[in-house]
Amino acid sequence: MESGPSLSLEELQLATRNHGLPLEALAHPVTPLGLHYVLTHFDIPVVDPAGWRLEIEGSVRRPMSLTLADIQARPVVTRPVTMECAGNGRALVQPHVISQPWLLEAVGTIEWTGTTVAELLDDAGVDTGAVEVVFEGLDAGIDGGVEQLYARSLSLEDARSDGVMLAYAANGVPLLPQHGYPLRLVVPGWYGMTSVKWLRGMRVVSQPFEGHQQATAYRIRQSEDESGVPVTRMLPRALMVPPGIPDFMTRERFVDCGPVRIDGRAWSGWGAIASVDVSSDGGESWRPAGLAEPIGEHAWRGWSYTWQPDRPGRYELCCSAVDVAGNRQPLTPSWNIGGYSNNAVQRVPVTVRP
Repeated sequence: MESGPSLSLEELQLATRNHGLPLEALAHPVTPLGLHYVLTHFDIPVVDPAGWRLEIEGSVRRPMSLTLADIQARPVVTRPVTMECAGNGRALVQPHVISQPWLLEAVGTIEWTGTTVAELLDDAGVDTGAVEVVFEGLDAGIDGGVEQLYARSLSLEDARSDGVMLAYAANGVPLLPQHGYPLRLVVPGWYGMTSVKWLRGMRVVSQPFEGHQQATAYRIRQSEDESGVPVTRMLPRALMVPPGIPDFMTRERFVDCGPVRIDGRAWSGWGAIASVDVSSDGGESWRPAGLAEPIGEHAWRGWSYTWQPDRPGRYELCCSAVDVAGNRQPLTPSWNIGGYSNNAVQRVPVTVRP
């Protein structure tokens, strides 16, 4: 595996604040909370739940100011949702993109508990002419030279979609601070930047939101001069639990001769996973993997494959997913200035020992 460029001090600072999913944890259908990936744009807010309120305002007939107890008293939904950072795979693209240096581990699946956004909007009474809902967090900072609270918007149609919720619990316990305590947005199928954490308000607006995280960041662009297209739904991706045992520094894997079972997970924001294929020669030839039963409409799907290496030596394992919409993972990364939505196939060097 070729070595990448040296990381800057700024990138190392980001890397120590954030963390990914150890790929061996793909063995868990639902990710243990401490192993789910974390990305924080600014500082993690310290929130006193006694004084916290969710303000629902703007183009609504009945503005609302809700305590956490008010929200927990509403109809409850619980569902597993796979979430992936839009920058997952960024460190593998060339030329090098300076930002959080994700390899492939910025993903996880949590069983979220909360209440639906659609029912809250119905109770607030959306005015005619409203077009979007702006979700604003408590985390403050400077990005792109702009001081801001982290905020993103969804169209009214997307905000009302099945599965979009305000979550106050994860895997049966209150949200951890790094996961958005006391309340966060969860938008199934979309990259993680959409699911605003430490939520403080929902503002219904009659004009498209032009905040930095919406209009400038998280857009696919080839140059700074173009407006680009927004990053939205997750592209299909399959990841494997690396087989065998690792070398400490290189993470190259070592297995013994004989049948090798390979397990993994696959997901897409564009629909269910239709198939997963596995290659042992770097993508020259492919064999189908078996698919497990889904654990939820918005969660990744397990897969497995039994590899039969015919001789000792060095191999490169790859896995590739296809979703029901026909989207297929590419063999090589595609570049953009943010390093977003790189879903090129995973490559795992493996040495088969005699």
